[in-house]
Amino acid sequence: MSLKKETIAVRTDIHIVELAEHWLVVEKPAPLIVHPTNEKPEPTLLGEVNSWLAEQGEEGGTLSILNRLDRETSGLVLMSRTRVAARQFGKAMERREIGKEYLAVVDGWPRWEKMKVEEPILRKGEVYESRIWIKQTIHPGGRPSVTYFEVVRRFENEAGRFAVVRAVPETGRTHQIRVHLAHLGHPLLGDKIYGPSEECYLEFIETGWSPGLAKTLHLPRHALHASKLDVPWQGGRLRWESLLPTELRDFCEIEDC
Repeated sequence: MSLKKETIAVRTDIHIVELAEHWLVVEKPAPLIVHPTNEKPEPTLLGEVNSWLAEQGEEGGTLSILNRLDRETSGLVLMSRTRVAARQFGKAMERREIGKEYLAVVDGWPRWEKMKVEEPILRKGEVYESRIWIKQTIHPGGRPSVTYFEVVRRFENEAGRFAVVRAVPETGRTHQIRVHLAHLGHPLLGDKIYGPSEECYLEFIETGWSPGLAKTLHLPRHALHASKLDVPWQGGRLRWESLLPTELRDFCEIEDC
């Protein structure tokens, strides 16, 4: 008898935060991917935004995504609609003038209130054996990586002790926040790669979401949300904020954060 693979439904309920001549800001739900891939066809953030613009009678232009979020990361995504914006935002990114802030729900209660992590990161398969190609690890031969953390709230429920942590990355390495939190001993809730065991990821790929994974990970997605963006524009600054999505607020039993 073969078990039926239980997949997690892809959410497409995007929310346009701001629409302007040169850019737009959208809240991406999880687990929606940003760009199309060469794998099986599925909804993407780019496709959903283009469809929304068409429904509004708006020209999408050449949409260019500034901050690419992982599939399971929710939150603010900035897209340029013109070459002028793409060029200015791109230069700001190169000069590290883009302010990004995330909210993370982590396992355990950190003993610290604030923490700065400066551990270099590279792909694990470059130095160690790894069954997960994309998995990153801390290693002295890695690229410089800096993340600032601050505890926002500690809470406890029937599943255990957890905390909401603010994360501000100074650099932008692959999975940086996730790797640094796991290094501190407080991995993201729902993180199939950097959580309790990478076997969770391998099991999920093989069999899909299961009661066993739910018991171990607590959430079907990793609990990371892009909550603030701050970018330069024509001599000033543009700023946007986003609350934790409903599924994370419900787990944390908070009204807003």
